[in-house]
Amino acid sequence: MKYDFDKITDRKNTNSIKYDFAKERGKPDDVLPLWVADMDFPTPPQVLADIQKTVSHGIFGYTEVKDDYYNAVSGWFKDRFDYCITREEIVKTPGIVFALAMAVRAYTNPGDSVMVQTPVYYPFFNIISDNGRELVKNPLVYNEGKYHINIEDFERKVKEHNVKLFILCSPHNPVSRVWTRKELETINEICEQYGIIIISDEIHCDFIYTGHTHTVFGCINEDAIICTAPSKTFNLAGLQVSNLFIKNAELRRKLEQEIRRSGFSQLNTPGLTACKSAYQYGGEWLNQLMSYLAGNINLVKNFLKEKLPKIKLIEPEGTYLLWLDFQELGLSQNGLDNLITQKAKLWLSSGTIFGEEGTGFQRINIACPRSVLETALVRLEKAVLSY
Repeated sequence: MKYDFDKITDRKNTNSIKYDFAKERGKPDDVLPLWVADMDFPTPPQVLADIQKTVSHGIFGYTEVKDDYYNAVSGWFKDRFDYCITREEIVKTPGIVFALAMAVRAYTNPGDSVMVQTPVYYPFFNIISDNGRELVKNPLVYNEGKYHINIEDFERKVKEHNVKLFILCSPHNPVSRVWTRKELETINEICEQYGIIIISDEIHCDFIYTGHTHTVFGCINEDAIICTAPSKTFNLAGLQVSNLFIKNAELRRKLEQEIRRSGFSQLNTPGLTACKSAYQYGGEWLNQLMSYLAGNINLVKNFLKEKLPKIKLIEPEGTYLLWLDFQELGLSQNGLDNLITQKAKLWLSSGTIFGEEGTGFQRINIACPRSVLETALVRLEKAVLSY
């Protein structure tokens, strides 16, 4: 079956955060949204059919899952990443950000230090600071168009701040790095030396481009907490389902206890159906999607090279979120944001929301029909040339 990713699905007037809340979020009504990390592609047909079957039953009582759910989740990660997980080691949560907040509360005390690598997915900041923990930044090094981990700074900050917990973004959002096994092993050695608990957010792990390999952190350190979800991969974010892999029984007990304290119990019924179905039947759909996204990346790369050479694309290794360097335009961050929003009529993610290290950058979501992306690039060209 050939899936049609060129088809445009009208998402307006569906209460979509991406399409229906520009005014509420301070943007012009006529912006083209390429910001928040959901896709403009419907979920795979078989997943949709299974959700519709669940809906047609008409009763949405308290729902749990049996072996077929756990087999679907574990089978996906065994087949795609050669990572083995058992039913008992899977903890279901309504989302990774929720899970991260619960982990911060379960594994640290108020005042403890938690480290992240900036620029990074901005909810990391909130779940640390809002829970009364100290946010410690290990800024990535940007050199010749690529990001690297500053290992010396990492270890120094660990010692200076007595870091208790490290939240890794793998693959990294927004800079699109797929960390090598060697990089992960080096980080792990430091964390083991200083007794730091590692949480690896791997929500984008299914989006890995040719020449790169995703290593599940649990393959390096069995005590790491691995955060996964079908939401990015199959465009299911609104159904709120994620799966954490926690092999260490004591760490699992602590997290489950913290989740109980929050009052949360079962996930929603359609979400459970969608997760199982996606991991059972979504493989070929994802393979074709990856080819389509690679085409979108080439479109952006060639367009910038030919039309806007001062805007640099950070070579994407993973995710469907591209990181663009606008620094050669010589604009202030406010000037850049104005150019994007008011002149180009685009809604991208301003780099500074990911930390001050994102100054001069913008993040663009390319998980959309190619014609939409072409429109966005033409708008950007006209705005830059007339600014």
